[in-house]
Amino acid sequence: MNQQKIDRINFLAKKSKTPEGLTDAERAEQQALRQEYLAGFRRNLHAQLDNIYLVDENGNKRKLEKKQ
Repeated sequence: MNQQKIDRINFLAKKSKTPEGLTDAERAEQQALRQEYLAGFRRNLHAQLDNIYLVDENGNKRKLEKKQ
């Protein structure tokens, strides 16, 4: 997600707190941008977790595994 979209999310959030509020089109845009931001955030978090190794007391490394 680029900085321009993040700025737009912030603008819509600030505008929603004003007395005039958001139009229906702006609300839909805000929701779509938030979903895109969260998807990117989750993707980055998964990438970080995929690169984590646990080291036991004997110095053995093993990859962090997903819980079922």
